[in-house]
Amino acid sequence: VVTGVEERPQGAIGDDTLIFWRERSAWRAIVGLPVELTEGALAVSVTAGAEKIDASLDVLTANFRRREISVSKRFTSPTKKEKERSKADQLAFDEAFAQEPIDWLFTDSFVWPRNSEITAPFGDLRLVNKKKKSQHFGVDLDGKTGDPVSSSNAGVVVMVRDCFSTGNTLIVHHGGQLFTAYFHLSKIEVSLGQDVKRGQRLGRVGKTGKVTGPHLHWGVKI
Repeated sequence: VVTGVEERPQGAIGDDTLIFWRERSAWRAIVGLPVELTEGALAVSVTAGAEKIDASLDVLTANFRRREISVSKRFTSPTKKEKERSKADQLAFDEAFAQEPIDWLFTDSFVWPRNSEITAPFGDLRLVNKKKKSQHFGVDLDGKTGDPVSSSNAGVVVMVRDCFSTGNTLIVHHGGQLFTAYFHLSKIEVSLGQDVKRGQRLGRVGKTGKVTGPHLHWGVKI
């Protein structure tokens, strides 16, 4: 948080640029650190007006949970057509996340899209079918097919797509290049480009895509 200057501050954390957004009388910036970062000091610098501040952030070992899961072989040994579909899905994700920098579209705190048990936390290190390694970049929330899923905050829908791995997928941009993602939905109840409010229903829990059962995979990206 930076106060006392009218011009937009500039900054960096490690190799990533800090992008500041105006909120009332202050400038605020948030950044997501990659899970691949190794333990140690991470340089932080902020320039505001004539002032420059250099500091460091201590990165600690995360010690993510490790576990084994089993999924259908069609997801671990996809056909050529399915590989092409996955490639097209990735391009769609890239496009959705490549939004123009705009100020935050929300004023309230974020809320959970469902009030339910967390069945898989962020960062899970997984051995899939005893072979393929993967990591879980979101939170799995328990639910039955058809249970409601709500928007975590105000924003605009920037992706509605049936994807090979993530199933019926919805992404909301909250401004400031901050996004929430909702995977494996059985039904999507909003449309591309639609403005949504905090707590507004977006769709329903499902088991579409690469899943072992019905749940909501919820992710946050900056």
